[in-house]
Amino acid sequence: MTAVPEDLRYSEEHEWVKLVGPTRVRVGITDYAQSQLGDVVFVQLPGVDSEVAAGDSIAEIESTKSVSDIYAPLAGKVVAVNDLLDAEPETVNTDVYGDGWLFELEADSAEALEAALGKLLDAAGYQGVIGG
Repeated sequence: MTAVPEDLRYSEEHEWVKLVGPTRVRVGITDYAQSQLGDVVFVQLPGVDSEVAAGDSIAEIESTKSVSDIYAPLAGKVVAVNDLLDAEPETVNTDVYGDGWLFELEADSAEALEAALGKLLDAAGYQGVIGG
């Protein structure tokens, strides 16, 4: 059974989004996505201070099976990246909703962030996407 925490929002491209401040979110890939990828061997993260639009390809995850693009689930500025993944990319497999996070985005305003989060899926909606 794939873990889909209730307190997160999800994109149809298999990213999870966690609110960590009034205008800031943390982003990672879902348990379903990491299980489909297999063993993660390299993660290319976006540059801090990069401005992104919702839907932009901003990172890549390389596994023993393939290379997958990671998309920005919402517009904002990259304000943090998970440097742990440089040395330990497999953390994406072992702690996908914890230490395996990828980057943090800062939205222009709390209102803009709330509107963007409203366009993402809740846990039940994401379960529908993955057939759970």
